[in-house]
Amino acid sequence: MGRGILVVFEGIDGAGKSTQVRLLTQSLRALGVPLRVDREPTDGPHGRRLRASATLGRLSAEEELELFILDRKEHVAGFIEPGLAAGEVVILDRYYFSNAAYQGSRGLDWKEILRRNEGFAPAPDVLLLLDLSIDASSERIHSRGEGGTEFEKRGVLERCSEIYAQIRHPALRRVDARQSVDLVAQACLAEVQLALVQRLVSEQHLTALELMRWVRRWMALPC
Repeated sequence: MGRGILVVFEGIDGAGKSTQVRLLTQSLRALGVPLRVDREPTDGPHGRRLRASATLGRLSAEEELELFILDRKEHVAGFIEPGLAAGEVVILDRYYFSNAAYQGSRGLDWKEILRRNEGFAPAPDVLLLLDLSIDASSERIHSRGEGGTEFEKRGVLERCSEIYAQIRHPALRRVDARQSVDLVAQACLAEVQLALVQRLVSEQHLTALELMRWVRRWMALPC
């Protein structure tokens, strides 16, 4: 395969993103799909400062956004683009849509946040938005035995959910996160497999036999 595909998981806290990232990674690796996985904010210096602010005291919305953009520019250059260029599936737990939702919930123009990021960050090929009600999200957060960070307070989740509901993108697929973990995982895997097949079909240099072999391999079909 030529250029890889970018798969992004989004949704409010408690929607199950980290679990689904793990399950998708396991499934694709079992199928022999080359991939790399990461999260945003990253573990780089800007990302660490953002993570610390969630518990030590939030920065202003403007400061948060600028740190996210700095963090993401480094992420794109050092991780995302190299993976895509190598033909890998790049899986991200959160991307710039989270900025639109969370910094937008603090009063910034969420549409402008999207525009700023779209100026330098690769667009996702599969954008999996895990839909979950605020009540269910809050219940899951508190079931962890934690009080929740500033990002996980009910009012924040409500405003973020409202913004997520307004986002439109050609790669967006809304997945009902109220379903069982296994059903959600199946739905996510099916979307990624479809994107892989579509990318293969676009590779004009492949013969029909080569294309069929790749499709059978990545769709786990019998030979």
